[in-house]
Amino acid sequence: MLETLSTGSIATVPRAAHMAAPDLPEIAPILPRQPKTVRDTGLEPRFVTDLVLKAIQASGKAPLAVLAGKLRLSINVLREVLNPLIAEQQVEVAWCGESDIDMQYQLTAIGQRGAADALARCRYVGPAPVTLASYRVVVERQALRHAQAERVTPAQLAAALGEDGLATVTREVLGAALYARRSLLLYGPSGSGKSHLAGKLGRLLPGPIAVPYALTVGRQVIRLYDPALHVAQPPAARQQEERRSCDARWTVCQRPLVHVGAELGREMLDLRYDAEEGLYHAPPHLQANNGMLVIDDVGRQRIQAAELLNRFIGPLDAGIDQLSLQGGQAEAVPFDAAVVFATNLAPGTILDDAALRRIGYKGAIGAWPAGAYRALLRRQCRLRRIEFDDAAADHLIERLHAQSGRALLACYPGELLDRIADFAGFAGHDARLTVATVEQAWRSMFIACEPEA
Repeated sequence: MLETLSTGSIATVPRAAHMAAPDLPEIAPILPRQPKTVRDTGLEPRFVTDLVLKAIQASGKAPLAVLAGKLRLSINVLREVLNPLIAEQQVEVAWCGESDIDMQYQLTAIGQRGAADALARCRYVGPAPVTLASYRVVVERQALRHAQAERVTPAQLAAALGEDGLATVTREVLGAALYARRSLLLYGPSGSGKSHLAGKLGRLLPGPIAVPYALTVGRQVIRLYDPALHVAQPPAARQQEERRSCDARWTVCQRPLVHVGAELGREMLDLRYDAEEGLYHAPPHLQANNGMLVIDDVGRQRIQAAELLNRFIGPLDAGIDQLSLQGGQAEAVPFDAAVVFATNLAPGTILDDAALRRIGYKGAIGAWPAGAYRALLRRQCRLRRIEFDDAAADHLIERLHAQSGRALLACYPGELLDRIADFAGFAGHDARLTVATVEQAWRSMFIACEPEA
């Protein structure tokens, strides 16, 4: 947890609250303080005014509380914007309840024209962004590379990877890479479990962290938050009051795990402008900040492996990347992610020695020992509610794999069991692991390249 952060910009909670529920994320020390004025937001006043006008137009009649939730701005900030708009007869009070918070606003004819002008300047309507400067500060506080940052222990690594059939030397390589926060290359045959393993490593990174919904560079908005990548950690009920003192433009989530594969091209490595929404979409490595970026299928992307490596290793070493806006304007953005490359090609065929030296650690991921492979098959049976059968497992390992020369790779048990379930479902009976069903599933996978015995 980030308990050493400066209280000048980070909200604090009483020590007793920490002791009450140690397993829950300490939201207040992570999130920046709530802005109480437009100036505190760091945003241009005209930008905030435009955002409010567009939000009211989109809602028709906008309750103050709903407006605050949509824009992630405090009531105080909204009133600072709304009062001049009311004075200018752009906004009017549509309804007022018993409290000064229970109010609804709507645009006047003048306000409608103002909203149209605001949309012409920027079509974005959503959570108020944070400035790039503010984002840099928070990313730096949460950086993985800090010497005082929490490290994965051997016991944690063993607990996470104990069932993965890894040799001790390989597990030690992975542990050292995580400890040093250096780049890692996983290589081995297709189906050996590299992607699954990388995912497990990503989930070992300690959290939680703060992530903004969007960034702003001048009047340009960059959408950063993705709920599929930035998995939220729900706050405890006791922390709801504490959240009122926190900047709602940020959310608390686990450290992100961002995975890209063969679809990766040069255009995905920079900001992508969406004219319809009026904003930029952040590239995957920006979304991976303070987490892990897994680049799979290296050597098969629409970009040369050496160019791809250079694109990430340099910024990773420097902690800074350069991204371009429309018109060629370049902006320096923080880059703090554990980068894992994975390939089923021989590393020496896609990268030269100089390039390979730039990658911190290399781990070979291959066939599983027979005992670990059998245990994996048993676990996969349990997950699918299929009764495990020793004779069928022996037949798979000692005959089918041995005679075909196919290695005991992590991908096979689950795939075979899924096929057994498919055949059983088609035939109208329950799936069973038997010598016959294993034979049938195996032939359906490999008959095109393996003659029948």
